[in-house]
Amino acid sequence: MRLHVPTPLRWSDLDAYGHVNNARMLSLLEEARIQAFWVSDDTSEHAVGASTAVIDATPGANTITLIARQEIEYLAPIPYQRQPVDIELWIGRMGGASLDVCYEVYSPAGVEPRVLYTRAVTTIVLVDAATERPRRIEAHEQSAWAPYLGEPVEFRRR
Repeated sequence: MRLHVPTPLRWSDLDAYGHVNNARMLSLLEEARIQAFWVSDDTSEHAVGASTAVIDATPGANTITLIARQEIEYLAPIPYQRQPVDIELWIGRMGGASLDVCYEVYSPAGVEPRVLYTRAVTTIVLVDAATERPRRIEAHEQSAWAPYLGEPVEFRRR
């Protein structure tokens, strides 16, 4: 199963060619990841990530998250469009203290033909804020994320 996070493009995401800049793609993926996995004040039961948003990222939280690795494969340029791109997220691997968040970035929902623009993976490490050491993924996090565990992203070229 995958989460679908509609993510709007901003004018500042574009480069001189009128496409989403490659470095800005990391920010778009971050926005989708935060909606999917981080608790916020406006997480309602119908929001994206309502069942998966279990990481408390508020100031003073017991856990911080660090990015250990990111890999992106750009398949097609993303032109500016007013409708949000459809970022699909799932977990490709769940380890003891880390997980791989996988992404596929598609054209806006309902737009035909459906275009796959980007594939990516982010490795996130959960860290105890007090000790600054990796901490194990807790049972409630595992159960929230288990339905979204799937095959990892396969990149075309390595």
